[in-house]
Amino acid sequence: MERILLIEDDPEICEVITEYFAGRGTRVDAVQSGGEAELLIVQGLDAYALVLLDVMLPGVDGFTLCRKIRRRSEIPVIFITARGREEDILYGFDLGCDDYVVKPVLLSALHARCTALVRRAQGCVRDTVLTCGRIRLDVRRLTCEADGREIELAPKEFAVLRYLLEHKGWAVSREALLTRIWGTDYFGSDRVVDNHIRKLRAALGSAGGQIRTVVGRGYRLSEE
Repeated sequence: MERILLIEDDPEICEVITEYFAGRGTRVDAVQSGGEAELLIVQGLDAYALVLLDVMLPGVDGFTLCRKIRRRSEIPVIFITARGREEDILYGFDLGCDDYVVKPVLLSALHARCTALVRRAQGCVRDTVLTCGRIRLDVRRLTCEADGREIELAPKEFAVLRYLLEHKGWAVSREALLTRIWGTDYFGSDRVVDNHIRKLRAALGSAGGQIRTVVGRGYRLSEE
């Protein structure tokens, strides 16, 4: 049985998630404060296959906890929170979360996300440094280099580049980028992706040419 650590201060949500997952063969250990969670992160994180993490917690907030988790482990982390602002979602991904779910939550979908992430993580070690051609991204230190020089990227551009690097060589659709970076509740035009790709190419300089447009589809990151 897989074990999941749930860090959530609402006892009713803890109970509902714990019972639903238990009915599907997954044990959930719930803690309701940032202080308790911090102790587990230091002493017992290896016992778990995944962390479900709220943002607004007593003691230590979820963003701080995510940062502490990433310093110690590559365990999958899913934020589950009422904070659905674009900047919060992007910040969560910048800190290294694997998914960001805005409450209210469909339990079946949440369980499916957890299952998929655990399966992907089993037997795999995630790279903290992603490279492609002349581009190098350190997702733990949140730094980017192009042609050997360090460049500053805004959070959105960093998140877009990270996704392209994780799927280098693939044709990545605008819809996939919107869902991952802007969230499932974003209802604006997909042209926002084009605008950020334009900014990203400019920031990367000559290495920006590695981001190729796939007509009618989206973008592909190539080695050259």
